[in-house]
Amino acid sequence: MASTTWTTPGVFTGSGGVLTAEAGSLTGELTVRTTWDAGQAHVAVQYAGASKWCTLVGSPVPCPSAEEARSVHQCAVEAVRTRGPVPFAPWPLTPAVHRETDEVSAHAAG
Repeated sequence: MASTTWTTPGVFTGSGGVLTAEAGSLTGELTVRTTWDAGQAHVAVQYAGASKWCTLVGSPVPCPSAEEARSVHQCAVEAVRTRGPVPFAPWPLTPAVHRETDEVSAHAAG
């Protein structure tokens, strides 16, 4: 089974930042990445220009399809923008919303 990844750069955190497993609360401009593989969506963030990825607390998320993982990614982007330093929880999901200005890449890796 191939993995699929979505990446959205230039996401500014809301008040209080976003809660990560490795670094606690991060604030400022982040890149959000979601990778779907083997029935799970893994969500991570990194500072703009950095090389280290930090897992959002609440990730990975059980996710049966790549289509639903796309919705998880959009939920993650919105969570970084608005929810503050709380565990990430995308459920219940709404149908996937493709925002061309936010989505930089979606690719399948073999």
